[in-house]
Amino acid sequence: MVKLNQRSLKFMHIQPLVARLSAEQYLSQERQSETKSEYFDGEIFAMAGASREHNQISANLVRVLGNQLLDKPCSVYSSDMKVRIEKIRKYTYPDLVIACQGERFEDEHRDVLLNPVVIIEILSNSTEAYDRGRKFLHYQLLDSLIVYLLVSQDTPRIEMFTRREDGTWLYAEFHGLDAIVKIESIECSLRLGDVYHKVNLPDSIG
Repeated sequence: MVKLNQRSLKFMHIQPLVARLSAEQYLSQERQSETKSEYFDGEIFAMAGASREHNQISANLVRVLGNQLLDKPCSVYSSDMKVRIEKIRKYTYPDLVIACQGERFEDEHRDVLLNPVVIIEILSNSTEAYDRGRKFLHYQLLDSLIVYLLVSQDTPRIEMFTRREDGTWLYAEFHGLDAIVKIESIECSLRLGDVYHKVNLPDSIG
């Protein structure tokens, strides 16, 4: 009988499912599954569902960024697109990911992106520590990644990490519905009022 890994992975908003599998076994299983799981160094972790506010923010981001990228050699993908971090044998589902000219995929299925330029995660109470910490460290192993955005779910706030030429990361923070985030690497901007449109915030309705 296979023994489950009992390590605490609460910070990953997911729970271990089975013993170690190869990446090929994981992908074969994942492509037939009705639910999403992530893969890290041989282990599979089931992902939890998202809230209504999370889904609304995601839809707003896809719409706003997608419209700005229509005539540019970039594409925005929602949470169904996996990203592979080869250096640590990890497959993960970012909330949103953007790839530009020369995007590369693992195989003919074109559902595993290898060279994202921008990754966006929408924070929740169960994922915030992980998204800020270990997950960001993992994402930094992607040489193609230029911008990492963290989007708050319960207040109009976006944090942006931008990779500089020397490999260090520049931090910027944006508050309020009138604030505008400029993502220079893809020539796009995000007005927080658009990001939080129809999102029920604690003190107001976006």
